[in-house]
Amino acid sequence: MNTTLYLVRHGETVWHAENRYAGVSDVALTQRGVDQAVRLSAWAEKTGLDAVWASPLGRARATAEPTAQTLGLPVTVDADLAEVGFGAAEGRTLAELPSDLVAAFRANPVDGAFPGAEDFREAAARGVAALHRIAARHPGRRVLVVAHNTLLRLVLCELLGIPLDRYRTVFPRLRNCSPTELSMDGTGAGLIALNTPLP
Repeated sequence: MNTTLYLVRHGETVWHAENRYAGVSDVALTQRGVDQAVRLSAWAEKTGLDAVWASPLGRARATAEPTAQTLGLPVTVDADLAEVGFGAAEGRTLAELPSDLVAAFRANPVDGAFPGAEDFREAAARGVAALHRIAARHPGRRVLVVAHNTLLRLVLCELLGIPLDRYRTVFPRLRNCSPTELSMDGTGAGLIALNTPLP
């Protein structure tokens, strides 16, 4: 039975406006991010969700919580949904990093990842494994999964057979709290919708 997963990047954070890399850092939502989470819950109420999952990071759990409360469901946390650790880039913008590191990253963000960063291939693998576990636990159901911009783009590439080093060009960004719909059947996934605007 196909499971429908709605992948959602958490709401806007305090580092969003400056485009700082917030990988493993626990950065709070802005007021706009809180409002986005509330709008997401209104969308979810009309969508007929059966479960809510989230990354362990606070910004993802804070985004998932209004939906969970609206639907009377728990937020189930999976550590494998956490954002990629960005190593030397953590908490910094590209402009604040040495130009040679930025050039290597832009040329190939997987092989040219920042020093100390999590291996992007391993991040994609853990994210895909998490989605398969979630789908297997909720066969034929509709599930909200709140996670992070880079992790979800890597996961989409891995599931759809797109080279991981193209994640920044094929999926330039996932908009905050804009659901991306996947259909998963236990062996693979199909992309139904990307960055669906909230009403």
